This record gives sequence, C-alpha cells and structure tokens, in this order.
Amino acid sequence: MGKKTGFLDYERKTSRALPCEERIKNFDEFHIRLSKAEQMKQGARCMDCGVPFCQYGQKIKGMYSGCPLNNLVPEWNDLVYQGHYDQAYKRLIKTNNFPEFTSRVCPALCEKACTCGLHGDPVTVHENEYAIIEYAFEHLLEEPKPPLTRVGKKVAIIGSGPAGLAAADTLNQRGYECHVYERDDRIGGLLMYGIPNMKIEKHIIDRRMFKMKAEGVRFHTNANIESKRQAKALLNDFDAVILAVGSKQPRDIKVEGREAPNIYFAVDYLTQVTKSLLNSELKDKKYPKGKNVLVIGGGDTGNDCVGTSIRLGAKSVTQLEMMDEPPLERAENNPWPEWPLVKKTDYGQEEAIASFGHDPRIYDSTVKKFILDDKGEVKAAVVVKLKWEFKDGRRVMSEVPGSEQTIPCDLVLIAAGFVGAQLPVMKAFNVKLDGRNTVECGENDHHTNIDHLYSAGDCRRGQSLVVWAIREGRDVAAAVDRDLMGYTPLDSL
Repeated sequence: MGKKTGFLDYERKTSRALPCEERIKNFDEFHIRLSKAEQMKQGARCMDCGVPFCQYGQKIKGMYSGCPLNNLVPEWNDLVYQGHYDQAYKRLIKTNNFPEFTSRVCPALCEKACTCGLHGDPVTVHENEYAIIEYAFEHLLEEPKPPLTRVGKKVAIIGSGPAGLAAADTLNQRGYECHVYERDDRIGGLLMYGIPNMKIEKHIIDRRMFKMKAEGVRFHTNANIESKRQAKALLNDFDAVILAVGSKQPRDIKVEGREAPNIYFAVDYLTQVTKSLLNSELKDKKYPKGKNVLVIGGGDTGNDCVGTSIRLGAKSVTQLEMMDEPPLERAENNPWPEWPLVKKTDYGQEEAIASFGHDPRIYDSTVKKFILDDKGEVKAAVVVKLKWEFKDGRRVMSEVPGSEQTIPCDLVLIAAGFVGAQLPVMKAFNVKLDGRNTVECGENDHHTNIDHLYSAGDCRRGQSLVVWAIREGRDVAAAVDRDLMGYTPLDSL
C-alpha cells in the first residue's frame, strides 16, 4: 500500500496550527490543511507492512490498539497517494458513518498503532481521513441518498450523540423509519455542547444532520424522556427503542466549600459557552469570563476548559492532575503497538504556555478545601501534593504532609470524568444498571432487561471516545436488524 519507499522518501507533515496568540481571539477551528499534492505524499508513506495494526481495534494488555471501527486504513491511504479520492471516499464510509467527526476529535488510535511509527513517525492517517471526507462534501459525493425501499418498521433512538446518530443513519439506510429524540435544543449530544467549537465547528454537525434529515431520519429536539408514561408510549409505538443517552453524570468532589456557586462541572460550563456562542455570538454574556480559573482534571475535557477559558479572557489558569507526570517517551513496559502512555501537551495547554509563560498543569495534586469570600463564592483553593504507593498489591494515594499551597481562583471547573448515565431516563424505562451505573448488557450484547429496548454508546460501555460511540451505534443497529428481520447484512459493514 502506498509507495514502497514512501516512508523513506517523505517526512511526516501535518496541517499547520495558527499561532496561539492569533487563534485564541475566536472559537474557530485553527488548522491550515495541506494541499492535495502534499496530502498525496503523506498517503504514500503508508507501508506495505503486512499486519496493519492501524485497523486492528482489539485489546492488547487491557488497552485497545488501532481503530475500533476497523477502518480500511491502508486501502484509502493508497488511494490518497494515487489521487483517487472518489474511490478513497467509498472505502472510508464503508466502515465509518461520520469521518468528518472522527477526523477532527478522535485521538487517532490508528496512528498510535501504525507500523511506520515503530521506528519513526506514523502515517498521517487522521489528516488523510479529513482530506477524503472534506473532498467528498466539496465534490457532492455526500449528497442525500434516501433508501430505495422501506421495511415497514419503526425505531426510536433516545439521544443524538455519535452513537445515536450512527444507529439512526445505519438503520435508516437499511429501510427503517428512524426517530431521534434529543433533550437539548440542538442535535449532536456532547459533539454539540461537550466539545468546543475550535475542535469541531457546529455547522459540521448541522451539515450531517441536514443530510440525514433529507434521507428520512426524523429529529425531535427539546424532547426529554424522563417519565414512565413517555417510556411506555415509545415501547408501544415503536418496534425497537435504543438508549444512546451517553454517560453524562459528572464525577463530583467532596471538599469543604464545594457548595460555592462559582464551581461548575466542566460539561455545564462548556455547554453554557457554546450555547452563548451559537445563540448570540457571546453577546448575551451568559457565561463567566475574565477569571482566575482552576481546572480539576487533566483529560481532554480539562484541556477544553483551559482553551475555552483563555478565549474568554482568563487572568490565570491552573490545571490539577492527580496522576504522575507521564514520561515523554514510551516506557519499556509500554511497547508498540500498545496505546502510548506518554505526556501530551494539547492545544489548551499550548495556549496557556503562550499566554502565561508556563504549563498550567500541576501533577500529583488535588484540592484539599476551597476558601470562600463574604458572599460565599470561591476566592482561593488549598491544593495538596499526593504520593502514590503500593499497599496490598494496590496502588493507593495519600497526601504529602506540609505540601499545601493556596491558589487564587474565582472560577473552578470540575473535569474529573463521568460516573455513568443520568438516572431519570434509566428509571423511566426501568432498565437494569451494572456496578458502573451503566446499562447492564453483555460485553458484545446490546439487549437490556426490557423487551425491544437496546443500549449503545457511553451509557452501555462507560465514558469513551467518539469513534467508540460510532462503533456502538453500528453494532446496535445490526442487533436490532437481526432481531426484527431474522437476519442482517449489517454485520459485514
């Protein structure tokens, strides 16, 4: 695949990010993409490696390696190299409903498992994917294609995140009448309100929604399903119902002063800002700005909070991470093609370094208490260092005595992950949950304890990636189709 000597002839080259001082002036996507000719060279770097771990998508030592969608990466890399973008598009959408989402927000598991990355730089799979799907939209290859026939059965999908959209898209093309119910005012779930604009501009989601709507999918916004009456009506009116409501119950922290009103969950903060941006271009000022910001959590959502707060004029930004600082390179016990457990400096941290002169992250640390002012609002936080030790075969943490320091802050954002699905919709359907507060299903099963009720996405597998949500949506569509029709061709997709 690609050019046999391409990985030797061409260096890895990616899109250019705008300088930090320029891109923080707005919420636009900020990468300048490669030319088509340069992108073809990057496709040429794909090796004829024999065992393409990039599309493996299976566990190695408890961590997934390669693409969960089993994307046909070497095939469309080769077609990009040859300039056959029309054919590359056909191979790409065979396994991925929404390449325009994954090519923007996926952390590129494919690249981390690329054979070319074993002793050098991996192939730019992520950006090749972006080039293919944007070419397809520009050249009208992604025009609406309604199914030629309908099977006479109806499916309701609760939740319009990537799992719900993938299920609806797949079943609609199979001929089902699909209704998507979304409790917010816009379609997209966490793609819309949980991931900021600079990572995925919202017209990209709208573009896909308009195509799906033209193909027959019916969307219902401001449709919160939380009563037993609503749940019963859906189960009676539809041949199948799919729960794809995500894992949106945020993990809280139990710290003195937590009740202060200027402490937000990260997802609520990001939602607030995105709604203001979309509704009024931030003119309604329904968001906090110009603050000394403390972000609790070092993951992608925490990084998004850093980047967002800087765009809103933060005076300072500090980001706390409970875990150790990762190494810059793979450790010996973390070999390729495992997921690399290495330090990553993302766009938000880059912007904090450019704005304030230092990395905002403090590792091995957590909040011990919040200090409140006379109005009951946070004015500072006492932060303590942590040490990790092995006790009884388990890794446990404890405070380092005398390590407390006080950090001024008047906006605290909790980005400590999620602890399962929000309960009202689960109680409405009387669905059984497991110990992680997610819907109880078998590992490769999407059936719940209720007849004709299925589950997919984060509410089934726990907090995960957009690419996994799409995989879940495709798999639950196959399960529904098999049950309702007696067989399914969707397993081969």
